[in-house]
Amino acid sequence: MGLVIIFGLVAILAAFGTISSLKNKNLLGFVFAAGSFVIFGGFALMTAINSGYPAVH
Repeated sequence: MGLVIIFGLVAILAAFGTISSLKNKNLLGFVFAAGSFVIFGGFALMTAINSGYPAVH
């Protein structure tokens, strides 16, 4: 469960970075922040979904 929290916090900070880079018109910062948001947000979502279910063999 701790991994979901860490991934979620990183995704939230990346969302703030995305908004900040758009305000400052920083294209490279926007690309990296948006990419981090998508990747870490997806990891957090998939980890939260799969953490409650046993693995299928």
